[in-house]
Amino acid sequence: MVARRWRSFVFAPAIVIACSLAGGLVGPNLTGVSAAGSEDDIKASMKTFSKVYDLLETSFAEKVTADKAIYKGAIPGMLRTLDPHSSFFDPRDFQLLREDQKGHYYGVGMMVAPQKNRTVVIAPFPDSPASKAGIRPGDVILFVNDKSTENLRTDEVADLLKGPKGTQVQVQVSREGVKEPLTFNITRGEIERKSVQDAFWLKPGILYLDIEHFNENTSREVEENFKRVGEANVKGLILDLRDNPGGLLNEGVAVADRFLQKGQVIVSHRGRASAEKRYTARHGRTGAEYPIVVLVNQYSASASEIVSGALQDHDRAWVFGQTTFGKGLVQTVYPLSENTGLALTTAKYYTPSERLIQRDYQNTSFFDYYYRKGTGNNNKQDVKSTDSGRTVYGGGGITPDETFEIPKGNKLQALFVRNYVFLNFTANYFSTHDRKLITKDWAPSDAVVQDFRQFALKQNIPFTEAEFNENLDWIKQQIRREVFINIFNIEDSRRMNISTDPMVLKAMDSLPKAKALLETAKKMIVQRTAPRRGQ
Repeated sequence: MVARRWRSFVFAPAIVIACSLAGGLVGPNLTGVSAAGSEDDIKASMKTFSKVYDLLETSFAEKVTADKAIYKGAIPGMLRTLDPHSSFFDPRDFQLLREDQKGHYYGVGMMVAPQKNRTVVIAPFPDSPASKAGIRPGDVILFVNDKSTENLRTDEVADLLKGPKGTQVQVQVSREGVKEPLTFNITRGEIERKSVQDAFWLKPGILYLDIEHFNENTSREVEENFKRVGEANVKGLILDLRDNPGGLLNEGVAVADRFLQKGQVIVSHRGRASAEKRYTARHGRTGAEYPIVVLVNQYSASASEIVSGALQDHDRAWVFGQTTFGKGLVQTVYPLSENTGLALTTAKYYTPSERLIQRDYQNTSFFDYYYRKGTGNNNKQDVKSTDSGRTVYGGGGITPDETFEIPKGNKLQALFVRNYVFLNFTANYFSTHDRKLITKDWAPSDAVVQDFRQFALKQNIPFTEAEFNENLDWIKQQIRREVFINIFNIEDSRRMNISTDPMVLKAMDSLPKAKALLETAKKMIVQRTAPRRGQ
């Protein structure tokens, strides 16, 4: 939603966990699975487990609940002996999974985060009930329906804000520069969680399209974007799959379908208890011949790897960025009793060239696996070729055709972001400055930068003058980003950041390479389909 590097400081761990929970799901599914091991062994093991649990209930130093011991302990512990992506969902997690898949929920519509035992508003969503009511970035939520939010987790506050459509919720906030708390009575509405952000022109003919995850609406949202801008006007496409943790398999297949030739393989999967299933393009690109550059990074996983892998194997797109996460395990979702669910790994994904997407997890800890220590190594035994004969490797995610070294954030940048210094400064700044003076071409002046410097020092953020000056361009960009969120909305801020994103700008320079790939692939298809001359 916002600048990629800013997101990575705060949300990268969440993205990794998301890809372990929601990447490449097929389901829901109610099919039974066969037991592993003899019936006697299972009975004996269950008897031992019951005895252990009885002892916990009667003798542990503190009261033990089934929710903590079984939902949070025993079942996840059992699944973690299998693979990094089989997961158990307690009732709340299962509900959140379904919300993510459906792409909407009912509430007030704003992004919130924890800050000093309180919950702070990062940004209300454009046109949401929260935005229309007057909630602003930097507002600190004090009460929800007379319930204090002090020491509540952010997810608990989010649950209080949600509720049936049309019902009212009272939200009390404190705001920088306002002495008394402000009270808002907000009518809950349906909040659309778009998986595809609004496409826009980077320059005439060059379209930017960002898919953040794959839910039930993704392929429809892609089509709506192309209809809105007029696909006939597209001369080149930058398809952004960075930080995309995956989602629903069928939606990833549908997105890849519209860019490929009818009948081309998109992905296949097979497992111990499931026969091989191949997904092919059923509709095809219907005449759309523009070049595509796909942006990926180390947090692009599962369904986003299926799309990028299929377009790469068929030479339909130039893949640009970093090697992807390497999440090629299929999870089938099994709804269980008491509104719980199980996402169980049942198969592995293979690209059209038959290379394995999944990264090795047998010889490393799950922590190192999630945080990608020692990764980036393809399986040199898994050597395949694209349609035009280019060499590609499996067993380690999707390796880009062209790498882009993303500048690493430094200690000062991390401190500023994790302490929400830009958010808090902007809220403080507009408590004494006129918001109406800000236009779309606004940029922070030297005076504003110095105000920010003094504000950061008062927040007890340790830095030297040299460190501040070394990060001056980045600091100016972050101030501008936060001001755009505060004055306009998070969507305008996103567009501003994307338009100046060095990786996006470099990707546009690679469109001729994507065009050359496309032309080569077209020639090879003609050669293969041309009738052979008689001997």
